[in-house]
Amino acid sequence: MTQWIKDPHGGRDRGPRGLARAWVEVLVRPRNFFQVGVAPGDQAPGLLFAMTVVLIAATSHYLLVPDNFPSVPVSPVLEGLFWISLLVLFVAPFGLHVVSAIQTLVLLVVVDDRAGISQTVQVIAYATAPCLVAGLPAPAIRVAACAYGTVLLWVGLQVVHRTSFVRALVAGTIPAALVFGYGFGGFGALEVLGIAIPF
Repeated sequence: MTQWIKDPHGGRDRGPRGLARAWVEVLVRPRNFFQVGVAPGDQAPGLLFAMTVVLIAATSHYLLVPDNFPSVPVSPVLEGLFWISLLVLFVAPFGLHVVSAIQTLVLLVVVDDRAGISQTVQVIAYATAPCLVAGLPAPAIRVAACAYGTVLLWVGLQVVHRTSFVRALVAGTIPAALVFGYGFGGFGALEVLGIAIPF
């Protein structure tokens, strides 16, 4: 997961500029992005991308939505650093591992000729791009971000694993619910808007 390939064929650029370019490209031209920007064994930029999205979303949520994190008997600055670091350094990588494992198992059932596990990890990581704004105190924005992230996941699975959109939709629904419904709070935002969730 954290191995950096020195010269990945067709992989993503490194550094802040590479992250920014990946964010814009996956939002604007997702099919092209997943076609040329996801390479076997090039998981580290994807992991860093997802951690950056969580960092920005968690920081904005902590700053703009008071009393939404459990209280810690330290100064507000240290409390914020604790919760944000926990989410970015532990929850995000662990969650990406777990959801990627689930996604791989579902793909084994749904798609016959699949790409590798590393490509699946990257698809899930880059699909989180819209959730950069998920920490804002606006349920409608969170719902829109999570919905777009779900679509990006379906598109990425279709392109990278060379399957139909229907199969990608079936394969990606459970991981999408875990990442965007629960992880980034899409389901909670729907409930705030008065839309009931049946599960």
